Formats: sequence, structure tokens, C-alpha cells
Amino acid sequence: MADASFWDKAAKKYAASPIKDTAAYEDTLDRARHYLQPADHVLEVGCGTGTTALTLSASVRQITATDVSGKMLEIAEAKRADQGRTNVSFQRCETIQPMTDAPFDAICAFSILHLVDDLHITLSHLYSQLKPDGYVISKTTCLRDMNMFIPPMIKIMKMFGKAPDVLLFDAAALEAAFRNAGFEVVETGYFGKNTAARFVVARRPV
Repeated sequence: MADASFWDKAAKKYAASPIKDTAAYEDTLDRARHYLQPADHVLEVGCGTGTTALTLSASVRQITATDVSGKMLEIAEAKRADQGRTNVSFQRCETIQPMTDAPFDAICAFSILHLVDDLHITLSHLYSQLKPDGYVISKTTCLRDMNMFIPPMIKIMKMFGKAPDVLLFDAAALEAAFRNAGFEVVETGYFGKNTAARFVVARRPV
């Protein structure tokens, strides 16, 4: 599994780190709820320690949340048990693994699309796992829209095991990739001051 060992090692520190911009995070989830219905079965890919899946679970019927890191999912499962959530299930698997519960009413992909092995393959896979007229709701770090020194700095950090593999693209390339995979892009934007984290909602046409 891609970078599973990196995220296993980072799990405890990741779980203990506070959300940098709480208002932006809450605004993102509020906007995501606009595309979710109470009867929906939602897939979240790259769920990490489960905070988003557990938060959104009150708005839908069921959430299946996946991640490559077993350690992240151990923390997520502990949170689920502590909160008594019964409509969230966590599963360790790759982002592009076909799911037995597919197709889903909606798919959430927050802070994950720049970490996959291949953006085009991943988006095509998500398209295949989604019902017609369903939505992929995403927020993605676009490293090409950041300071020019960030990509080489990440490369150096990766050499020392301090960063995972990442993809370099800007917001325009991200949106083009959605369209090339067959999606209709229905909403884009930013929340908070971070204008490199692009919010994209894409619909699978009927």
C-alpha cells in the first residue's frame, strides 16, 4: 500500500495535531452537506483518523471510510466507539480498490488527491464507484499554486522520511483532470486563507 508505512509512523502525531483553520474546516463540511442527503451511503477515501467521516455521519445513512494506514484506522475506530456511531465503518485499503458496496451516492476525498499515485487513474476509479447524478466532494492541496520553494522543500523532506510522495499540479489542472475523467465540475472555491487548497465538487452525469 502506497506510503502506508509513512502514515502509520505519523498517525499519533497527526491525531494530536489541531486543525490549523477550524473555521475553514467547518465551512468546508457545511458546504459538503449541501450535496448530501439523509438516505445517502457515502464513501470517504483517505479518511485518516476518521474525524470527517464521524462528523458527516449525522447527515447521512451510512459512511464507509477507507485509508491505507492501519494505525490511522485504529485511532478512527477508537473515536467511533467512543462516540457511539453505528453508521460509520472503517476499512483499510487503497484509494483505487473497488468496493463491494459500490456504487455510492457520494464520495468524499479530502486532502488525498495530491497523495495518490496517479490522479487520472484515481478519478476514473472514483467515477466507476459513483452512482449517476452522484457527487465527488473534494478539497485538494495544489502545490503548483503555492510558493515556488515548497515543491523542492518537500522533495528534500521526503529524502529524510519527513514527507510522503506527492503530486504537483495547480487548480486548473485538477479541474481539468475531473473533466477528463467524465465528471461535470459543478462548484469550485476556497475556504479560509489557504488559496492552495481547492474545493471541487464534481458530478457524474446521468
